[in-house]
Amino acid sequence: MNAPTLATGAGRRRRAPVRPARVLLHVFLAGAALAWLAPLLWAVFSALRPYGETSAKGYVSWPDKLSPDNFTNAFQQSDMMHYFGNTLLIAVPAVLLTLFLSSCVAFYLARFDFRLNLALLLVFTAGNLLPQQVVITPLYRLYLLVDLPGVTVSGKLYDSALGLVLIHVAFQSGFCAFVLSNYMRSLPHELTEAALVDGASVWRLYWQITLPLCKPAMAALATLLSIWIYNDFFWAIVLVSTGENMPITSALNNLSGQYFTDPNLVAAGALLTAIPTLVVYFLLQRQFVNGLTLGSNKG
Repeated sequence: MNAPTLATGAGRRRRAPVRPARVLLHVFLAGAALAWLAPLLWAVFSALRPYGETSAKGYVSWPDKLSPDNFTNAFQQSDMMHYFGNTLLIAVPAVLLTLFLSSCVAFYLARFDFRLNLALLLVFTAGNLLPQQVVITPLYRLYLLVDLPGVTVSGKLYDSALGLVLIHVAFQSGFCAFVLSNYMRSLPHELTEAALVDGASVWRLYWQITLPLCKPAMAALATLLSIWIYNDFFWAIVLVSTGENMPITSALNNLSGQYFTDPNLVAAGALLTAIPTLVVYFLLQRQFVNGLTLGSNKG
């Protein structure tokens, strides 16, 4: 007789049966991903084709030639480097000011108890509920009335990078204050109480104790703010009139002529303008995901 053999763990392991619900889930996810990527892939396909070919054969046709000429022409014709610089002059100060001011508000609301604590937070949050189109007329007139001789090139708040920075700070601070205040409330109060006993000032409590603990939330908000402010088109069109002062999004109009517009060239320009936002996201991807998942494991 043969000696009995022991079944190993690998032998006892059986492959789990494929469930129809799981197959449908994967099909749905693949279809949703394809539907999300389809406009981007179509823009890349159009940007690589010459306009003469698409006008003769149509966009839904097999290409005879694919080349990066549209990207080179879009970069040169739109003077993209100049407008990238304009956008940096707006986005970087706006993001830093928004995070600093909103973190100050959040620290005060989260660490100090007073009667109007919740009401003040609601006031900041309610600013995000107001549609921007509602305040466009009074803000436009206000910007024309504010004189800033020697501060801006135009001499007014209108048609200046400072005006765009201020409007972004005003509209984004409420959301950031709401997020940061909720995060700061989850921090142990024993940290600040111990620092107060040791004689720490309020500024030290904020700058050296509370703020370093908020790095994940700050990184997530910095990523969102950078993308939102960089992609802004509404305020850039309303509050800036001089072409030299426009950010990159509104400067794409330089690729459109009065009587003729090359859609392939515009698609190439739009893809080039999206590169900085992708760079920011990939650089802060880990911090962004960690910031979004904060508190997910708390019961």
